[in-house]
Amino acid sequence: MSDNPDDERIEELREKKMEQLKEQQQGQGDEEAREAAKQKQEAQKKAVLRQNLTDEARKRLNTLKMSKPQRGEQIEQQIVSLAQSGRIQEKIDDEKMKQLLKELTPDSQSFDIRRR
Repeated sequence: MSDNPDDERIEELREKKMEQLKEQQQGQGDEEAREAAKQKQEAQKKAVLRQNLTDEARKRLNTLKMSKPQRGEQIEQQIVSLAQSGRIQEKIDDEKMKQLLKELTPDSQSFDIRRR
């Protein structure tokens, strides 16, 4: 390096820029790892559902997810946790899925309108 202050300043800026680029690349690597873990978890969840639900029950669950995505995810999580804890003895068919949905869905309030 020369004794010129401008050259020193430029070198400092280069080093800072290189550090920023390295940090940015590490951040992208972390994001990719999180995405890969999320995909792996999703694949495991699908495998558990395929293993514990009949085709008709899966269709019913998919229909629910299309109309109410948040509720569908909640039901999926419940089924996966039941399966992982060993509380599901045999495959869940369509009738059992209907019963399970009734149990897991909160009672909706109905209103009676009376006219005079």
